[in-house]
Amino acid sequence: MKTHPLYLNGQFVTTDKTIPVLNPATGETVAQMSVCNRSVVAQALADAHTAFQTWRHVVGKTRGDFLLKIAAEVERRKDEFARAITEENGKPLAQSAGEIGMTIDHLRWFAEEARRSYGRTIPPQADGKRHVVIKTPIGVVAAISPWNFPLVLAVRKVAAALAAGCTVVLKPASATPVCAVLFAECVHAAGLPKGAFQLVAGSAAEIAAEFLENPRCRKITFTGSTEVGKKLIAGAAAHVKPLSLELGGHSPVLIFDDADLAKAVEGTMIAKYRNTGQSCIAANRIYVQRGLAEKFIATLVERVKALKVGAGTEAGVDIGPLINAAAVDLALKHIADAQAKGAKLLCGGKRHGNAGSAFLEPTVLTGVPGASLGMCDETFAPVAYVNIFDTEAEAIERANDTSYGLAAYVFTRDLNRAFRLMDALEAGMIGINDAIPTTSNAPFGGVKQSGWGRELGTEGMDAFLETKHASFVIS
Repeated sequence: MKTHPLYLNGQFVTTDKTIPVLNPATGETVAQMSVCNRSVVAQALADAHTAFQTWRHVVGKTRGDFLLKIAAEVERRKDEFARAITEENGKPLAQSAGEIGMTIDHLRWFAEEARRSYGRTIPPQADGKRHVVIKTPIGVVAAISPWNFPLVLAVRKVAAALAAGCTVVLKPASATPVCAVLFAECVHAAGLPKGAFQLVAGSAAEIAAEFLENPRCRKITFTGSTEVGKKLIAGAAAHVKPLSLELGGHSPVLIFDDADLAKAVEGTMIAKYRNTGQSCIAANRIYVQRGLAEKFIATLVERVKALKVGAGTEAGVDIGPLINAAAVDLALKHIADAQAKGAKLLCGGKRHGNAGSAFLEPTVLTGVPGASLGMCDETFAPVAYVNIFDTEAEAIERANDTSYGLAAYVFTRDLNRAFRLMDALEAGMIGINDAIPTTSNAPFGGVKQSGWGRELGTEGMDAFLETKHASFVIS
């Protein structure tokens, strides 16, 4: 069984202490990952700080050229990456391939953005003065990435920071580190200067503590739960350390009577069941206007019943395993709670396979009370809660009735309504007849307790730049 190394200051390092990497479809250990203690993380930050003194002065075009070389390496090994993601995460192989495609696009986008860290000249308000605004890289960045999209959510942080002129230390999720090691191999093959990118693994709490308390670490960028995000906020407060946080979502879907039924069902299927429902922007709460509700629900249930459940490597599989059996237990708890409070189960609702397996039957419930667990917090699983509404005002109120605000989806053919909802919905991203609004050149992030800041787009690189104002007196 292979033991995967860390990547420290340009060298691959295998340690004596390891953690197992499990295939969630089988529960079997498929690899070992080297881990390190806090002192190794501190040294990685020190080496990143040293590398930053040079990397920050590399011109944007050259930084972009490195990212293009990394993108080419990832593309060359795309089949290997896809297999690794499916093996450690469980998602269907076709969806892993889609993640690789988005990863490559992110690298290429930020390769071009590296040329465009624009400042500006400000007209003076007093004679004899000139004002210039410049952008400079913030410094060493610590990136903490999740397991649900283990490669693309790491790379959107790493690529943006490197493009900005920062150096990066990445801590991937312990459940899914292998694709991060493969990415480090691509970085190494591209010839990125040593220390500009490093990979550490180990105790999340111990590594995060070093990131928070070490003054050489100038920013932390994190994707994960709101609960963990709040702990990072508390820790960062002591050092006034900047954070970029992409946290929990609890996305609503609003389907109006005038929507195209086929497109609304197809869009909801993608927004809800893609990645086995384990997506921060997954549709959790589905609201259908009364006039279309009967047809929509019947068609949705028919489609959900037809989904194939199985290991991600099997042909034609739509729904893979959840990340572990405990995730199924939590989803079943949410389903049982909804039923106990009056919801009607239309399909699914049970563990798929043997007791203790990580598979869950794709599920649809209707008439789900607002006080049920799944309507208060996201069910990170292939479980859809469908409720009926009558008016646009009611739909908006129910959609916004949450502490989260990452994404929202609307299906309507009324352009005026679409513009009203763009303004009224409390979400950082809104898909209008679009189930996959994420794109490299547009900002990604949420409002309320779904996070701080934005990734991707021009905002994605700006998150790693300091803004400086220089005032000149001209004699």
